[in-house]
Amino acid sequence: MPGLFISLEGIDGSGKSTQGRRLAQALHDGGHSVTLTREPGGSPGAEEIRRLVLEGATDRWSAETEILLFTAARRDHLEKTIRPALARGEIVITDRFADSTRIFQGITRGDLTETVDRLHALMIGVEPDLTLLFDLDPAKGLARATARAGAELRFEDMGLAFQTRAREGFLSLASRHDRFRVIDADADPDTVSARVWQAVAPHLG
Repeated sequence: MPGLFISLEGIDGSGKSTQGRRLAQALHDGGHSVTLTREPGGSPGAEEIRRLVLEGATDRWSAETEILLFTAARRDHLEKTIRPALARGEIVITDRFADSTRIFQGITRGDLTETVDRLHALMIGVEPDLTLLFDLDPAKGLARATARAGAELRFEDMGLAFQTRAREGFLSLASRHDRFRVIDADADPDTVSARVWQAVAPHLG
């Protein structure tokens, strides 16, 4: 694909959504064509699945069922939004991608890593060019996340131990793949944005 594919990852409350909007605006101001999107979601069909997986009781779905739902949403997102934007030569920034499924469904509630990876290879088969991992103390992230109004708190409601396992999983994943850049998210938004830009700028040609 001629475009650039960037994913943003991290525990809940790590600030990646705010930084995604800031990065998209900075790139747009610099003359780049940008598509800012999110997971689950990013296409009409995937947004419908988003409501199923992010709202309701914590035990609404098993981890195995969630893997199928998230992969279905991701496939539609890839077909309808990501691939067309990359084919147009745009920079695609997605707030979460497959790494979130690898962590939140693959390791935090049992060892389902092989299931996630096999389904990803079969149905998605794409990795970002660059992944920014926003790293933050889980207690701080959870406090930020639960302070937000809204119904999409199903994963936050799984508690601090869940978020702690997720952070450990993300850092382990980042250590094994060159596409990751770990961003220290424990700072004011302007400082974090500067760190993000430093990580992204070398990939802009």
